[in-house]
Amino acid sequence: MAGGEAAAPLLEKKEAVYREGCPGCAVERRKALNPGVPYKEFFHIWTIILASCLPVSSLFPFLYFMIRDLHIAKTVEDIGFYAGFVGASYMLGRTLTSTAWGMVADRIGRKPVIVLGIFSVLLFSALFGLSVHYWMAISTRFLLGSLNGIIGPIRAYAIEVCRPEHHAIALSLVSTAWAIGLIVGPTIGGYLAQPTEKYPKLFPVDSLFGRFPYFLPCLCISVFSFPVLISCIWLPETLHNHNSDKKEDQASESLTAIVSNSEEIVEHNITSTKKNNVLKNWPLMSSIILFCIVSFDDMAYSELFYGVTLKLDVFNKKYGLIEP
Repeated sequence: MAGGEAAAPLLEKKEAVYREGCPGCAVERRKALNPGVPYKEFFHIWTIILASCLPVSSLFPFLYFMIRDLHIAKTVEDIGFYAGFVGASYMLGRTLTSTAWGMVADRIGRKPVIVLGIFSVLLFSALFGLSVHYWMAISTRFLLGSLNGIIGPIRAYAIEVCRPEHHAIALSLVSTAWAIGLIVGPTIGGYLAQPTEKYPKLFPVDSLFGRFPYFLPCLCISVFSFPVLISCIWLPETLHNHNSDKKEDQASESLTAIVSNSEEIVEHNITSTKKNNVLKNWPLMSSIILFCIVSFDDMAYSELFYGVTLKLDVFNKKYGLIEP
């Protein structure tokens, strides 16, 4: 090769093609032009996760007293039994609908699912604080869990709004916001429940919070969720809407070595194989199983910890079992 001639690359890098009017392509273009960390999008993700996580455990500090005041338990020993159903109703709703919300997010977009999830926090968190019947408490918690399908789509969204070198930061941000919510939520519930007893000068007995003693912490969570819901207006959508060209793009990228007349057949076989082998993917299933075990331990410990602590406090005041 002559010294003055430049060596031609064996494989030329394909230029990215962006479709006009596609929100996903707009995000991809922004990532290509701005290689830095997307702080604004990360802040949106952080606040969304925090608002979504606050009602998960905020009820546990006052759930014992709430069940007692609803007069559903015939004896003190039965309060924990009924409280368990209220605590489990939220997770039951999430279990039944999380996969469906992920499919909806893949079809119509991440943003609508996120907006609906935050709206459910705003609405059903307040309604839970206004519960005057046991079944109303269970229903509002179940609906909150059923309609709040944010966790899966927000993880995908966190990956899609940033470049590959920032993926670890994005996912760690989701976990950090979730952990902070699990800390702040019980704090709000513990300090603000029964305000007429704790802060009688600020909240008279004949006020709204005297009639609904567990409404204030739920109201605070709803108030925090409102500006988060408004901020979702400026949340960029990351799902591509040019579905007509999706198969063509996937074929050209992943099956370049296959002749053009067999591209659709091979792609269909690959897609079918992936769908059939999801449950047989042991690394994936082992991760899911381990996550289920850790989540089971976390939720069981949370309910037992709050329940035992509150019960010891009640029995100490009544019988003097524990020295101050």
